[in-house]
Amino acid sequence: MSQTIRASDISLNHLRTQFGLQLTKDSQFFQEWQVEGPDITDFDKRFLDRMKEDYFNLLEYPPLLEDTVKMAILGPLLHLAGFYSYPFHTKSEYSVKVSNRDGDVIVEGKIDVLVLKDQFWVMVIESKQAAFSIEAGLAQILAYMLANKNQDKPCFGMITTGGSFVFIKLVKGNTPQYALSRVFELRNPGNELYTVLSVLKRLEQVALNEL
Repeated sequence: MSQTIRASDISLNHLRTQFGLQLTKDSQFFQEWQVEGPDITDFDKRFLDRMKEDYFNLLEYPPLLEDTVKMAILGPLLHLAGFYSYPFHTKSEYSVKVSNRDGDVIVEGKIDVLVLKDQFWVMVIESKQAAFSIEAGLAQILAYMLANKNQDKPCFGMITTGGSFVFIKLVKGNTPQYALSRVFELRNPGNELYTVLSVLKRLEQVALNEL
């Protein structure tokens, strides 16, 4: 008899033992976030500066919930990165299900935002309310990424609380492996939304060239 687990309840240990998922420490595995991405325009920078100001204004009126994070931060970033434009399209609250090789463990849930090019998964995005740590969404988003049926092409992900961002790369293959970028924080000096947008644009280029 199979066991069904909600993705929001899954643990990293469960993904490792039931799905064979491994964290790789190979620095070359996830170069896409490390290489210099496309330049962002002065318009982009002004817009991102305003977004950062708006985020801290929203924090003064808690709670800053997930839907507000998607509306105020995630949506504008995807627009600036070009993920709403052809040949990309997005789906929200996209239902997925993945089972282990024996079929006795099933994980199911709904992806907050899925970016696609044709039928290929380009990016899986999980947003959390500002009070959460991005660690709260890591196992959940990895479970979603494992549901990608493409075995050979990489799948990218991003977790955001509005003020924190981390990118993920997963390649399924025979043994699924993943790696993380560094965490980008709006509390840091300057505006790390510049780098977040640059990484998104870099992943857009990867998707256009590889998928």
